[in-house]
Amino acid sequence: MEHHKLDSIDLRILSELQANGRITNVELSRRAKITAPPCLRRMRTLEKAGLIKGYHAELDGKALGFEVMGFVFVGLQSQNDHDLKAFEERVRQWPQVRECHMLNGETDFLLKVVAKDLSAFQSFVTDVVTAEKNVARARSSLVIHASKNEPGVPLEVKG
Repeated sequence: MEHHKLDSIDLRILSELQANGRITNVELSRRAKITAPPCLRRMRTLEKAGLIKGYHAELDGKALGFEVMGFVFVGLQSQNDHDLKAFEERVRQWPQVRECHMLNGETDFLLKVVAKDLSAFQSFVTDVVTAEKNVARARSSLVIHASKNEPGVPLEVKG
């Protein structure tokens, strides 16, 4: 299902699910202005097409004891394909890393990291990230506060 083949009903379904993944099919169909059976069929089609990658609950990290969030900017010594993939594989094993993005330019990877406290964050950066054999440099910045956290994509739904 290519982007240009999505109609306004599909976009409304995607938008509603992005805002609330726990919405019932009955409520979703009401908001999409179609009956429940075709709404469910459309949702399943959107899932099969890979436009809906999954559903998750948004957790409150601070309430769960993760007081610190920061970003780690990682530069590798070698950027050959094997070394880039090896670093990505290592990152997948670190539960503190919640997001990993390969970048172009001076920084090779941007890691979003959560930690229980500042000491745990610092230990992770110095003892884990910089200890990787291909890491040439790692700089970090702590998040003071997040003024926007909007996952997903900005869908434009008309009607």
